[in-house]
Amino acid sequence: MDAGGAVGGNSEQLLVEAHGNTRTLILNRPKQLNALSYAMIKRLLRCFTAYVKDDGVKLLIIKGSGRAFCAGGDVVACVQSINNDGWKWGDDFFRDQYFLNYIIATCIKPQISLLTGIVMGGGAGVSLHGRFRVATDNTVFAMPETFLGHFPDVGASYFLSRLPGFYGEYVALTGARLDGAEMLACGLATHFVPSNRMLLLEESLKKVNTSNSFVVCSTIDQFSQQPSLKQKSSLNRLEIINKCFSKRTVEEIISSLEQVASNMADEWAAETIRYLKRASPTSLKITMRSMREGRTQTIGECLQREYRMVCHVIRGDFSRDLFEGCRAILVDKDKNPKWMPTRLEQVHDEAVEEYFSRIDDPRWEDLNLPVICSHGRIMDSKL
Repeated sequence: MDAGGAVGGNSEQLLVEAHGNTRTLILNRPKQLNALSYAMIKRLLRCFTAYVKDDGVKLLIIKGSGRAFCAGGDVVACVQSINNDGWKWGDDFFRDQYFLNYIIATCIKPQISLLTGIVMGGGAGVSLHGRFRVATDNTVFAMPETFLGHFPDVGASYFLSRLPGFYGEYVALTGARLDGAEMLACGLATHFVPSNRMLLLEESLKKVNTSNSFVVCSTIDQFSQQPSLKQKSSLNRLEIINKCFSKRTVEEIISSLEQVASNMADEWAAETIRYLKRASPTSLKITMRSMREGRTQTIGECLQREYRMVCHVIRGDFSRDLFEGCRAILVDKDKNPKWMPTRLEQVHDEAVEEYFSRIDDPRWEDLNLPVICSHGRIMDSKL
């Protein structure tokens, strides 16, 4: 284990193993499905910052302990801390998380994410920005934020908006769950390796002593397969998804789906409508706009904008749907959130626009991302 590889005083929530030129980072909160605590985010940020500068580190592996890779950020703890310590705590939490996402996305050294089990929310942020993403037969991916009164963040407006057609809008708005084969087919994963071969893959990667991506890819290729999509896969509905989710507004998407459900007696379309009508109307509208803006932005621009959005989400009246979604889904678990407003038509364009505006508050500053040079050094960083 690396010196200081565990997070002291936090039950070793992040472990770091050294094998020659390879470092393996292990998310280690198995009872919480490796949900990201603030301590884990800060430790990951320190590790990645150090490894980018360390010429002795050639390869990075990230994985989860237990049956999940990472179920996302620890939303309950985050909301409780915001309630107790104020919105500034939330600003700091998300600033560090987005800094981490950006450094992973721009890291010149190969990162291999071993996506065993659940990969959701913040777990996607610390994995899907890496160069190699290995899904398996027990992988379950989703961005379920619209059901929590939030929006798909951690750079999701970047990596989801680059999926085929308008599949990213579908995944972002509905919180659809994808298996490993679907992740590979749509491009979220770069490889698919059967779960019974993942340990063998990991051992082979630990012996790689180069940052050459071709060598790393060839190593993973030795264990990878090309899985078949299930008959009911949403990717087999891509023509309908493109037709419906290319519409300009969420209301038009639902109307288009209703026509499909009516004309074709399509149960998939009817179920998709039910998902959309259960989500926070405000979350759906800001997610829609976020996805459309992400299509033309860099990863840095997406994270800058998402940080501005999330700072609105955790403040005052803006936070009501997030707190209510957390209560209904994660705390009381009655699954009956009372959204405000309750209907899409009550969420006006002016209200959506506020989430994308800069906050005029002397205590708050925009996300200042470091400049990444071509050789991977971090410059002008506040870390």
